[in-house]
Formats: sequence, C-alpha cells, structure tokens
Amino acid sequence: MIAIRNLHKQYGALEVLKGVDITARRGDVVSLIGSSGSGKSTLLRCANLLEDSQQGDILFKGEPVVWKGSAMARRPGDPKQVLRIRTNLSMVFQQFNLWSHLTILENVMEAPLTVLARAPGEVEKSARRYLDKVGIGDKCDAYPAQLSGGQQQRAAIARALCMEPQAILFDEPTSALDPELEQEVVKVIKDLASEGRTMLIVTHDMKMARDVSNHVVFLHQGLIEEEGPPETLFGNPKSERLQGFLHSTT
Repeated sequence: MIAIRNLHKQYGALEVLKGVDITARRGDVVSLIGSSGSGKSTLLRCANLLEDSQQGDILFKGEPVVWKGSAMARRPGDPKQVLRIRTNLSMVFQQFNLWSHLTILENVMEAPLTVLARAPGEVEKSARRYLDKVGIGDKCDAYPAQLSGGQQQRAAIARALCMEPQAILFDEPTSALDPELEQEVVKVIKDLASEGRTMLIVTHDMKMARDVSNHVVFLHQGLIEEEGPPETLFGNPKSERLQGFLHSTT
C-alpha cells in the first residue's frame, strides 16, 4: 500500500531523515516510535506529500511519485497524482484541525463534498455513520469548542474515515490529550486496527504501539535503529538505544 525507499529530508543544513525505508502492506498497522526530533512526524508528512523530500522514492499501491526539479529543490510533478494520493491517504493530526465555525457534522462532510464532489445526501449519511462509529453520533450539531479534546480527536478520525481512504496516517493522535481522554481515542484506533485498516501511526504511547501494530519502527536521529514485530521489539530489544528509549518511557 505504501512504500518508502531511501528517503532523505533536510531543512537547510539540518538533515532530519537520512535514508529511511518503510513498507506498509494492505492491512498493516505500522507504528513509528522514537524520541522527539527523530524524524517520525516528518516521515509521515513526506509520505502524504505535505513535505517535499530531497531524495528517495515514495510509492502508493506500487505507483511512484513523479518528481520534478533538482534534488535539493524537487517537488511532486503531477498535481493530479498528488490529489489522488492525498485523497487515499487520510491524515489525523495531533491538534485536531477542525473548523471552529462549522458543526461537527459539517466538519466531517467538508472534504468529501469539496474534494471528491460527492452528493450531499450520500456524504451526510456516511458522515453520521462514521460519527456513530467513533462514539460521538450525538454531537453532530455541536461545534468543536463545545467538545472535549478526546471528542474532537474522534471527530477528526471520523472526518478522515469519511474520505473512504485506503490508508490512514496518524501523527501523535493522543499526545495532546490527558490520560482519560487518551483512552477514548486509543479504543477507536484499536477498533480500526481490528478491521484490518492500513495505518501508519506516529505515537508516544508504547502500550498502544504494542497492542495495535503488527510492525514497529524505532527511529533515532533520522535513521531506523531497529524494527520488527511488537513482541520482539518490546520484549527483546537488541540495540542499546532502543533499550534506553523504552526504559525512559516506562
């Protein structure tokens, strides 16, 4: 579903990703863990073409992204391809990013209406179904400011699902929430994982990474230090850096 090959990303002289390879097949749940500044969120944003990388390949369902320009100033070269990829790779952000002037229902309906040009009646039915799915179907007419952080993040997940994506990218979906609200969102993500949805998750929550993933990647200073199934990575970490990281999170 998603393949990243030898990806490099830098901001000026700062090299954030130094040649990263990641594969997520259909139905995979891949969690990206690591300290702040290790490149996890940057990797996710590059995968969704929200950030331009300087080197490497990004493929969606085997289709490579077309680039133009020189290596240090390259950018996607086919706008139609970018739109196609982004509409099939929904992203859930740390800070919810809901429109404050729209109701929760309107927030969830906005992208399918404007980007996919789907029929309003069909979109509303779908939006209500996904809001029910994440447990806030009774909040359709509320505005974001009237919801708790956990409810807002669940609305953001419903918004992502309403695009009917083939994969979902989560960028620290629970880090802005207190522990009680965090569990509301974790439950939704676990339910999505149990349905066999393809997901890439950047997370600080080691328990969630262990419980929902079939593959975990530990990034350190822009490189993959260690990766593997969660039972191996958490149960028998090989590198000293991963051992130290896991010790610091317990």
